[in-house]
Amino acid sequence: MKGSGNFSMKIKPLTIGNLTAKIPVIQGGMGVGVSLSGLAGNVALAGGVGVISAAQIGYRKPEWDTDPVSANLAAIGEEIRRAKEIAKGGIIGINIMVATKYYEKYVKAAVDAGADLIISGAGLPVELPQIIGKAEVKIAPIISSLKSLNVIVKYWMKKFSKIPDLIIIEGPLAGGHLGFDKKALEDIPAIGYDEEVRRIIGRVREIEKDCGTHIPVVAAGGIYDRKDMEHYLSMDADGVQVATRFVTTQECDADVRYKESYIKAKPEDIEIVNSPVGMPGRAIHNQFQEDVKAGRVTHGKCHQCIKTCNPKETPYCITDALIAAVKGDTNRGLLFCGANAYRADKMERVADIMKEFGYDDEN
Repeated sequence: MKGSGNFSMKIKPLTIGNLTAKIPVIQGGMGVGVSLSGLAGNVALAGGVGVISAAQIGYRKPEWDTDPVSANLAAIGEEIRRAKEIAKGGIIGINIMVATKYYEKYVKAAVDAGADLIISGAGLPVELPQIIGKAEVKIAPIISSLKSLNVIVKYWMKKFSKIPDLIIIEGPLAGGHLGFDKKALEDIPAIGYDEEVRRIIGRVREIEKDCGTHIPVVAAGGIYDRKDMEHYLSMDADGVQVATRFVTTQECDADVRYKESYIKAKPEDIEIVNSPVGMPGRAIHNQFQEDVKAGRVTHGKCHQCIKTCNPKETPYCITDALIAAVKGDTNRGLLFCGANAYRADKMERVADIMKEFGYDDEN
């Protein structure tokens, strides 16, 4: 924010192939419905990379209950086109989880709609280059370990002669579903993960030398302000991914009551929860969590979300829980959040946040 602090680092644009974001901030994809065209379009307009979440993106469409897959496919195109209109030439990406049922269909729908960037985590996107074919869209895996990076790069190079256009390293302080088991989340001190980040970045730089092409690396998980960003830039990251900070903005696509749950949250309210689809997640404690623990939440109609979900064995429907949250039912919804959600104390504007991340005292 101009004049609000002594920033020590000159901020450089984030370059992803032929795409350039003036401010090296990617807004993290948040589902269900938290980051759609409104948030993504405005982040891109302000000089960053706006990202739509494809997770059950069609939940507001009339055909949702009878044909959720068709609703999602239609909504992907609509939201990307709307975001691009808002962005006025800015970069629009979409986050599509590998664990999603009909993953390939959703990727192809995003390509057809003109997404600039496809980001994929919640599994290793080993077949992503084949799915996009010859499309010019950029592709970026989300990884949480050096091992995952090596697996993806080796597979992509051997099978497709392709390297990632961007690498996103997501640490243990991120929100929503996490790429760590519960024990690892409890064992990794926040500062301890920096060593893994350094190892991953070092390996990417080696791959760059072998390929003769720069591969931008973006750090994610627990990044809330300019100071957090500078920490990772000092470690040779090219940019950062920020999600939680953008929830409490006027442009965020979630109901205001969802946003207020972040503002009201205290550090002790944020906990690691067991997702019904087999992955640990981070969320704000509420009545819903109490009901889950007491077995008072049941599984409703299946909306074809995650491959690993078996409705007969799953304690509750994560889609229904996330939709309740984004619509503002903060007692009966799953309030996914990052570790720093408690730092939110007011509603903000996207443009002001982006100025904080992008302002350079030398400009």
